[in-house]
Amino acid sequence: MRLSGRLSAAIEILSDFEARRVPLKTAIADWGRSNRYAGAKDRAWISGLCLDVLRRQNSLAAAMGDDGARALALGALRFLWRLSVDELSEAAAEEPHGPGALTDAENKSLEQLIPDFRRGNQGEGLAPHILGDFPEWLTPQVTRVFGDDAGPVMAAFAERADVDLRVNTLKATPEKALAALKSVKGVAVPILTTAARIAAPDPSQKAPAVTIIPAFNKGWVEVQDLASQIAAAAAGETKGLQALDYCAGGGGKTLALAAMMENTGQLYAYDRDPRRLKPVYARAKRAGVRNLQVRSPAGGETLDDLAGKMDVVFVDAPCSGAGAWRRHPDTKWRLTEKQLGLRIAEQDAVLREAARFVKPGGRMVWVTCSFLMEENEDRLAVFLKERSEFQIRPALDAIAASGVLTDEGRAALEPLVTPEGALRITPDRLRADGFFIAVLQSAD
Repeated sequence: MRLSGRLSAAIEILSDFEARRVPLKTAIADWGRSNRYAGAKDRAWISGLCLDVLRRQNSLAAAMGDDGARALALGALRFLWRLSVDELSEAAAEEPHGPGALTDAENKSLEQLIPDFRRGNQGEGLAPHILGDFPEWLTPQVTRVFGDDAGPVMAAFAERADVDLRVNTLKATPEKALAALKSVKGVAVPILTTAARIAAPDPSQKAPAVTIIPAFNKGWVEVQDLASQIAAAAAGETKGLQALDYCAGGGGKTLALAAMMENTGQLYAYDRDPRRLKPVYARAKRAGVRNLQVRSPAGGETLDDLAGKMDVVFVDAPCSGAGAWRRHPDTKWRLTEKQLGLRIAEQDAVLREAARFVKPGGRMVWVTCSFLMEENEDRLAVFLKERSEFQIRPALDAIAASGVLTDEGRAALEPLVTPEGALRITPDRLRADGFFIAVLQSAD
């Protein structure tokens, strides 16, 4: 496909995304089924443009003076992908595939100096939700966390994310895995001994297909964001212990816990939604996990026999997912106040439920992929008021006890410690998803 056709396709998909209120991947898939002539490179290009538009929707609209799909797509190609005005003008006017000749207003907007709202005077005076590209209604919540830095911090959530990997030490040493990752330009991340990274690709290029390389299929590496790996490490020293991953989902942190346990002790994986557990079985087999029991509600399996017996209960709680906006930018424009309220109520219930499995002297790790205090500090405050036998312990000490934190990693995480001793990770500080991590210890 020529630039004209790709541009028109992106505009069509973005318009459909807004009109039908469907996930972006659904709008892209529906377009692909109706346009089977598009090759893999075309689809990657179009998908990349749509994602970048949604990452930077507010600031692009400010630059273009228009928040329509056409203006946003043109603005992204000019201001983010650095195409020239002449290239855009030619593609837009090209018949029969272009979306139509540029208007005078579009030409004027596109011919301005490429705005960089994240640096210099252009960012001064802009509202935080424009500078940081997040829904305006969230401004009180965001500024509560980040104060005057709300715009710049949130701007990092609008950048492209790297592909992070975790070395599975049940199958390979870090040295062996990193050698195998050279083919996809994977390098070590010095925060954890088991972390690796493939840099985010050029906007028009698709990320490397990690899941088809031999190192992945042999179980040597797993795709897992760095912050998620750090969260799993907050379980601390776990070898030989009894551990429960209470909201296991697809099993990413379950596998990380199994590796740190070195297949000793007993690890249980549970999720209230049995459909989310489906990938765990194949992933555990590929990873060489032998100390795992999956408890699925689909088979009528319960956790009643585990009450009060777990050394560690890991809770990756249901949340808004605001911390993953770099990877799933469409979700930030779908989040509503009502949905946030539902997640908060669900989190309170999950905390109460999970706590009953912690044995005296045991610990619970509370994790969300969210930076919002409403989903983190506020939830813990409510819980601790009800359950005074629990106390928050320094999360950084627990992560160090896992054995995978490097000295450089500890230095990088120390500025992220909250006044209570939890961790709030944000991409502006660590090039990782937004995560909140707290460790709660039960009295003996």
